[in-house]
Amino acid sequence: MGRVLGIDELAAEVERLRREGRRIAFANGHFDLLHVGHLRYLKAARAEGDVLVVAINDDASVERLKGPGRPIVPAAERAELLAALEPVDYVTVFSGDTPAPLLARLQPHVHCKGTDYGSAERVPEYEAVRAYGGETRLVGDPKDHATSDLIARVRAASTEG
Repeated sequence: MGRVLGIDELAAEVERLRREGRRIAFANGHFDLLHVGHLRYLKAARAEGDVLVVAINDDASVERLKGPGRPIVPAAERAELLAALEPVDYVTVFSGDTPAPLLARLQPHVHCKGTDYGSAERVPEYEAVRAYGGETRLVGDPKDHATSDLIARVRAASTEG
């Protein structure tokens, strides 16, 4: 089972792992309502390294990015759920709309993003990762699953009954 750590504690842990020669993979997202697309993304991200660190947006940034009423699940609960998934070693919650500052601090070997970006160069944090010598990789299956779609289906089903 993975561990939920604060950013300072995670930075120390990542440094220890790096000294041990471990390859660090990093994934990030909102992970508001977990679905199979998330699991496939995390499995593929874990395959890119010896250790998988997952960073989730805090509640304020999810609301700014996704709109009122989001997140459905608070950050502490999202972190706990992710840490319980087999591919995940560490989870942290970050503030702000982009994980670029966290990537610059942790300097994982590879930043993994979903296939919906089309190419690594289109990932918003691509330059931040390239600046410290890391790689950006697109992983997971085609983006056929979305939390927004899941929420819409639940809302539709609740009005039908």
